[in-house]
Amino acid sequence: MSEQILQVPPPRRRGLMFVLSSPSGAGKTTIAKLVLKDPHIHMSVSATTRARRPNEVEGVDYHFVDDREFKGMVQRAEFLEHATVFGKRYGTPRANVEVALADGRDVLFDIDWQGTQQLKQTARDSLVSVFLLPPSIPELERRLRARAQDSEAVVHQRM
Repeated sequence: MSEQILQVPPPRRRGLMFVLSSPSGAGKTTIAKLVLKDPHIHMSVSATTRARRPNEVEGVDYHFVDDREFKGMVQRAEFLEHATVFGKRYGTPRANVEVALADGRDVLFDIDWQGTQQLKQTARDSLVSVFLLPPSIPELERRLRARAQDSEAVVHQRM
């Protein structure tokens, strides 16, 4: 009698959520671009009610929506997390992230501390969180001014 060995494929790996958080200007976008060179990591694209900046692309940088549409998405539980930051609303649409994770792809998030706290409550087992600090407060201010995207009032508020 011959024995047959049953070969079972290894279980499929579920993706992980990697969150980069920092004050604006601390360097998370630069680090995210380096991390995204890995083809197994997918960038989460947030929805926002803020105005599109020059060179930003709909669906690549953000999903730009008005306040009414954002509120509807919140009511329909379409976000993994959402928060108000400096008077504008931001949220991570659930559907694309869940598909990527189920497919075994890791997802990188560029969200603030409020969103990170929400994800820690709902997805702790799948979450890796990194908080970046700028080299110094004067350097942070220099970076915010150098990028010339914000008014003096916004720079002051961010500081």
